[in-house]
Amino acid sequence: MGASPEILLTILLFAMSCVLAFPEAASAKHAGITRHYKFNIKLKNVTRLCHTKSMVTVNGKFPGPRVVAREGDRLVVKVVSHVPNNISIHWHGIRQLQSGWADGPSYITQCPIQANQTYVYNFTITGQRGTLFWHAHISWLRASVYGSLIVFPKHNVSYPFAKPHKEVTIMLGEWFNADPEAVISQALQTGGGPNVSDAYTFNGLPGPLYNCSANNTYKLKVIPGKTYLLRLINAALNDELFFSIANHTFTVVEVDATYVKPFETNLLVIAPGQTTNVLLKTKPIAPNASFYMLARPYFTGQGTFDNTTGAGILEYETSSNSTTFTPTLPPINATNVVANFTRKLRSLANSQFPVNVPQTVDKKFFFTVGLGNSPCPKNQTCHGPNGTKFSASVNNISMALPSSAILQSYFFKKSNGVYTSDFPSFPLRPFNYTGTPPNNTLVINGTKLVVLPFNTSVEVVMQGTSILGAESHPLHIHGFNFYVVGEGFGNFDPNTDPKNFNLVDPVERNTVGVPSGGWVAIRFYADNPGVWFMHCHFDVHLSWGLRMAWIVLDGTLPSQKLPPPPSDLPKC
Repeated sequence: MGASPEILLTILLFAMSCVLAFPEAASAKHAGITRHYKFNIKLKNVTRLCHTKSMVTVNGKFPGPRVVAREGDRLVVKVVSHVPNNISIHWHGIRQLQSGWADGPSYITQCPIQANQTYVYNFTITGQRGTLFWHAHISWLRASVYGSLIVFPKHNVSYPFAKPHKEVTIMLGEWFNADPEAVISQALQTGGGPNVSDAYTFNGLPGPLYNCSANNTYKLKVIPGKTYLLRLINAALNDELFFSIANHTFTVVEVDATYVKPFETNLLVIAPGQTTNVLLKTKPIAPNASFYMLARPYFTGQGTFDNTTGAGILEYETSSNSTTFTPTLPPINATNVVANFTRKLRSLANSQFPVNVPQTVDKKFFFTVGLGNSPCPKNQTCHGPNGTKFSASVNNISMALPSSAILQSYFFKKSNGVYTSDFPSFPLRPFNYTGTPPNNTLVINGTKLVVLPFNTSVEVVMQGTSILGAESHPLHIHGFNFYVVGEGFGNFDPNTDPKNFNLVDPVERNTVGVPSGGWVAIRFYADNPGVWFMHCHFDVHLSWGLRMAWIVLDGTLPSQKLPPPPSDLPKC
């Protein structure tokens, strides 16, 4: 027998009142929810390698707290500074569609948050899911101010692989016994290379291969016959890392929060700013052994670097761990191993996760990226090359950061004295980029930007140089993912190399390594209005000026325009 009209009406009214009272319950499967976090920036005493120091942290944690969301959610993060340092937070890899004010790089999209000030980062995660991270974006504070940002798929949307037994995040970092702020401050003053870190860390722990660190070891406990999803993040300051687990292989399924065609490997290469998700299948029967997980640098430059090895331990819960196996890692300068790894990365490029790589290009750029030098100021002794100061540049322009924020200057049309929009599309003085360097390696200092009309299809070839040594440069672009359509060694040939570009299933990333002594080509659509930083993710090169910025103009539709800044945007 059916319910009476009165009962049906009562049920309907009750259901409607529930929806009005709890709208997120109705919309959770579709629109996403708002998640609130509070970041208290505070000093905390931390001890590693028997050295105790006071360092800048979020909520007293090192690494900082994990931020979790689903695709479509809005994040509202209130940052309150209780430290004397200026600070800002970057949400690395988040596109920030129409929320460029929340991107975070100091003097690019905002003035830094000063002592006892507050700023609320408010943004929606649109069309993204996967492993990302957040970090400080001023000077070298990200050495201790960083944490994971895990974006799960929408409700009822599965991974494009079998659901793992468990998910584990491993953040690779660097520990300095000294204060990193003092390290870079001294280096910029003397013009020499900065002192290097003292250890690599797994989730903040250096591991048993360092003095005084047996108790500071990250241990991953697993059970036999299961599949684990490892979310690996390279949050190190200045080092690309090889990563391997003894006697185990991985299946790579995602990089930089985009799915890739799965492939098996026993070795990963992860540059600072990059993330990699892998499936780890444990052995069917627990062996009587444990297994080192090692992280060690890949480096080809001429300077000094931290030549140590960070270690964690993989343990089976039921085994006695009588032996510990060690993986074999490639030589420090194994450039071919790196190239072989990166060339395996391909987008899924299927109906659920299609690629949108520009097939034709409106605007082409050719950028040299590498080191250079600046003259030593009068009455000063400098420790850089031949008594000069180390510098770094894009197209030989070393970017000077202004004393106010570029995005505000652009938005309110007050660019005068802040920046100019004449960044060169090609090198002003062409030379044999990967051959014998030119006699004059002095850089030009300036704050020059590129202006792009909305939705321009862009191709950028980034050419490494051999000036002061060929080395890899992990280039990160804010506000965009891009497709890596080609890479090679030597000098890029505009006549022959584009014929080999992959426009079918190129990998999609937010940070790409420019090969040591080579080039990489990327394409993207400039579909995000605002001012977007592009820089080397080695903080030493960033500090030396290997950085530039793009202005993307508004489109015609309301959804293609940058809204005005929030009222609490910090002032310089």
